[in-house]
Amino acid sequence: MKKRDFTKYQHSWEIPPLLSIQLESYHSFFQFDKPPEKREEIGLQKIFKEIFPIVDTHKRFILDFVKYEIKEPRYSPEEALLKGLSYDAPFYVTFRFIKGEPAKEEKEKFKIKEIIEQDIYLFNLPLMTEDGTFIINGNERVVVNQLHRAPGVYLIREKNEHSLLLVPLRGAWFEMVISRDNDFSVLLDRKRKIPLFTFLQALGYSPEVALEKIYPDMIIEKEIEVGDMIAQSTNLEAISIGEIVTEGILEFLQKQGQTRLKCLRKDAPGIKVVHNVLKSWSFEDENEALKKIYKKLRGIEPTQISIARNFVEGALFDSTRFDLGKCGRFRLNQIFNENIPLEKTNFEKEELFKLIRRLLEFYDRLIPPDDTEHLSARRVRSVGELLEPYFRNSLIAFTNQVKEKIMQLGVNKITSLRELIQGKPIEGMVLKFFTQHPLCQYMEQVNPLSSLIHKRRVSALGPGGLTKETAGFEVRDVHYSHYGRICPIETPEGANIGLINTIATYSKINEFGFITTPYWRVKNGVVTKEIVYLAPYEEEGYKIAQFTTPLDKDRRIINKEVVVRYRGDVITVSREEVNFMDVSPKQLFSPSTVMIPFLEHNDADRALMGANMQRQAVPLLKPEKPLVATGVEEQWARESGAVVIAEEDGEVIKVDSQRILLKTATGLKEYRLKKFKKTNQYTCYNQIPKVKKGMKIKKGDLLADGPCTDDGQLALGRNILVAFLPWRGYNYEDAIVISENLLKEDVFTSIQILEFEIQTRETKLGPEEITRDIPGVTEEDLAHLDKFGIVRIGTEVAPGDILVGRITPRGETEFMPEEKLLRAIFGEKAANVRDTSLRVEPGVYGTVIDVQIFSRRTDDPLAKEVFRIREEELERRFAEKKDFLIQEKREKLKNILLNVEVSKNIKDKKNKIILKEGEKITAELFDSGKIDKIKAEDLMELVKNEEKKKEIQKILQEFEEGIKLIEAERKKEKEKLKNGDELPSGVLKWVRVYIAQKRKISVGDKLAGRHGNKGVISKILPVEDMPYLPDGTPVDMVLNPLGVPSRMNIGQILETALGWAMKVQGCQAITPIFEGATIKEIKEELKKAGLPEDGKITLYDGRTGLPFKEKVVVGYIYMMKLIHMVDDKIHARSVGRYSLITQQPLGGKAQFGGQRFGEMEVWALEAYGAAYTLQEMLTIKSDDVEGRTELFESLIKGTNPPTPKIPASFSVLVKELRGLCLDLVPINLERRKNE
Repeated sequence: MKKRDFTKYQHSWEIPPLLSIQLESYHSFFQFDKPPEKREEIGLQKIFKEIFPIVDTHKRFILDFVKYEIKEPRYSPEEALLKGLSYDAPFYVTFRFIKGEPAKEEKEKFKIKEIIEQDIYLFNLPLMTEDGTFIINGNERVVVNQLHRAPGVYLIREKNEHSLLLVPLRGAWFEMVISRDNDFSVLLDRKRKIPLFTFLQALGYSPEVALEKIYPDMIIEKEIEVGDMIAQSTNLEAISIGEIVTEGILEFLQKQGQTRLKCLRKDAPGIKVVHNVLKSWSFEDENEALKKIYKKLRGIEPTQISIARNFVEGALFDSTRFDLGKCGRFRLNQIFNENIPLEKTNFEKEELFKLIRRLLEFYDRLIPPDDTEHLSARRVRSVGELLEPYFRNSLIAFTNQVKEKIMQLGVNKITSLRELIQGKPIEGMVLKFFTQHPLCQYMEQVNPLSSLIHKRRVSALGPGGLTKETAGFEVRDVHYSHYGRICPIETPEGANIGLINTIATYSKINEFGFITTPYWRVKNGVVTKEIVYLAPYEEEGYKIAQFTTPLDKDRRIINKEVVVRYRGDVITVSREEVNFMDVSPKQLFSPSTVMIPFLEHNDADRALMGANMQRQAVPLLKPEKPLVATGVEEQWARESGAVVIAEEDGEVIKVDSQRILLKTATGLKEYRLKKFKKTNQYTCYNQIPKVKKGMKIKKGDLLADGPCTDDGQLALGRNILVAFLPWRGYNYEDAIVISENLLKEDVFTSIQILEFEIQTRETKLGPEEITRDIPGVTEEDLAHLDKFGIVRIGTEVAPGDILVGRITPRGETEFMPEEKLLRAIFGEKAANVRDTSLRVEPGVYGTVIDVQIFSRRTDDPLAKEVFRIREEELERRFAEKKDFLIQEKREKLKNILLNVEVSKNIKDKKNKIILKEGEKITAELFDSGKIDKIKAEDLMELVKNEEKKKEIQKILQEFEEGIKLIEAERKKEKEKLKNGDELPSGVLKWVRVYIAQKRKISVGDKLAGRHGNKGVISKILPVEDMPYLPDGTPVDMVLNPLGVPSRMNIGQILETALGWAMKVQGCQAITPIFEGATIKEIKEELKKAGLPEDGKITLYDGRTGLPFKEKVVVGYIYMMKLIHMVDDKIHARSVGRYSLITQQPLGGKAQFGGQRFGEMEVWALEAYGAAYTLQEMLTIKSDDVEGRTELFESLIKGTNPPTPKIPASFSVLVKELRGLCLDLVPINLERRKNE
């Protein structure tokens, strides 16, 4: 299909890889690509270096870390998914244990006695796949990035309070507050308030020293003046430090002859606050201050003053408890205009005084408050950083465990580190992160786009973040700093709105965790080709022009006056003042939003729905690329990993539905295709080859389409001929009327793949068994099972059908003598076992497409059969690899030896003559394979040229090495087979059955376009009843025109018109957002196609044949079928389970529950006077336990139903009233007593 590109500007920049955020974070944390000795002190290496060495206080031993190593993974990602295992690799650490002579004195040097160095296996580390996911216990998971408060200093003004907040990367927050009464307090870990000077005295600073450090430039010894503040202690009782000089005080001091004192200038910031604090403060010594703070925060007196000192000072100045991190140090450097090295992440006492000064300046309104919602105050924690605290805490627990073990065993008795070191605490913590952390989520896999977006999601929730209950509007709102960094459109609609966002298409994360966005540098009005990534704090001082600013051919801005963004405002400046320019209109939005054509014509709320609903589109049986596209569909399909792309040049030598074999310069390259695989959301993942045998392939060419792709482009739906027209009330309120054609031609047919699994375990009474011999089951019910009791592939199944026969032993029961006799005569058929077979769930119909059997043992008949099939497949695969190597060797030899004349008789390995003297070597010799029978030395003698001899030798050597490698791999795989499958403890066999359901479109299914235009199918009309065009073509879908004006998503109308023009012309329109087709261009395209320019045409009623009164908008819209399918929603309950507590039926489809008959429904039955129906609803159908049992018996016996008894809820009411001292006694019972 030809493409019609409507792009207006040709100076946009290519989109960077979308998965780099995940991959770079994980790889930089572990530094996989670097040898141990060259690893930088970042990530895991830094944590090990911080915690080790462990030095004994008595200098008896040192345990040091040398290096860590990550070995080869045990399984491939595909194997891990198939077998329900984790994709991980053994993690080894080399430790060095140095034994020493016990020290007699503290200062004595360490004397080395013995050194033990060993590699120790600690745990299995989950690895990230190429697609940025983790496979944990057979489930694909994604770690979502977290957006949290960046370390640094924040000035906040609220309710007449001025506060300064110091946020570390690790440790408790530190806050200083000036109240409206001019009290100055500090808060450690946001607990109780401590007066400032008490805190400073606890740190060892007298008020004089503290004042000099706060105001180093404003305290001078001089002749005092009125308004100055005395900054030193005097020997006069009436005058103390902190006194502000008045006329009276000045006169008094002159009389005393003390007019030259250290003073704080009257223009010093916050002088009133300092005066107030010093005047109201009673001075104490350092120890008293420490005790006071300790008691206030801990509630108890310190036993020793050193404990109080460590507690108070350590809270801020101990780097293990309070760490600013590189980012925090960088931000402090920015604020104080300093160049302290970023590696120095601890907080110094001197910096505390700078913060106090800053807060006083803020109080005097010399500094504005900080915008805490600005992205310079929020940073991203990606997977590597989220893992960090888990590794740190587990290593600390690990070191404590090791110390205890050394004390138990005794230093001298330790000969091997393996008896000392165990990785249990680390393994537990790592597993906890990957299975329980709120940000390590089950991957969304509805379609390739949903997987891609999930990896680029950024959440403000999670540990150390916000909660949806407490987050206010400010946090959720779009901020100007989000421009080009966080998508303003794509966010959930519910309680999480604004808390879960998507990183914009061009964004990257810098070394400090801030989101950066690229710009073209502009110099003197000319847009250079230099790309600069700017962080939010860097962007503030620059004037940035929009991408749509017109440029001439030399990339010079045409207009003299340019509209730019500057500090959150939009202003107009001359072109020479412009510093930067956007690289593309796409840079504002997420990949999902970028796929909405004519986004600029849609209301933001509907665009949000459009972006979110694209992620819910199910892969269709026959996907179709959109007629109106935005140009990113191909890149998104590649980035998501749905399509198969050639990694190098080559020629296709074999294609089937399972794989593609490519002959490349480096050898044979096999691309295995995923066929009808279940995704996490039970949609179908299927890849289809797009190449044929013999095709020449270039690197980057498309080899196979995947789910939701067509010709290498992301294709989430189908192009549908629609008309905007009310149709007899059936499309009222967003309902949709569709043609039967869509049903017959499988336009919206999709495949759901359901997984059912069963395990056999070892029980106390014996092992469970998979068998066809099930008690109490007819032969008819077993007809579709094979000899082992497992359903055959291809069987059509319905609810209640047996998928896997299983029997479980039960306790021995005593038999009557006659029963024993009968059992002896007719055999022991399943006497003490019960049927626990796997059956199809209610409402499930489908076809069995695959059965996977895993077995721990390899000796029973079922296991033997399974492993025989696997071995055959293995042998076939390796035979194919060998064949290719042989073929390759023949080709290479053919290039050298063809038409060479033989100088002597050439014999094969059995001394049979193959070539006679004087004969020429022909192609037939290579094609028949006779060349393989010639000895290596004879082959060398066929040519006289030394270079060619060496070449032949090299070819034969490479062939031999290749064969050896294949054999070694085959041996390894066979060994794996012999050992059986790795299963959880106690599990003997594990059978998984996959059932495919062909879901045709039906009434109740949800359809949606890309503009937030969603609806539910209300009626499927016969083709003849659908409205039709003047040429007789019936439309496929009728939408309600009232769905457009109030929703303000005009993009769908423009898409309808352009789609129609493109369909007639046989083209695909590429119309990128904000620079796509204009209304004028759409009209021209309609005209070219011979269609009405306004996109309206006279339609005829399919039922009456008469034309409709007005012309109707007709055209092609790209519609998607969403995962909210009616087959998953419809549910009915007859008899089911009851809640143990309330004795009422359960609720919800998953629990096989019923619909709640609530208060208002009761009113309805009361209004109708349906007394008996109501009584049944509230008793036997609800929580009348006795009544329902009796009713069941009466139904079996065929007697009249009994009268309902007292329901359980009534008994609860009676008991609650008795709890209030109100005894409820039935009236008839009272009467009986009186009688």
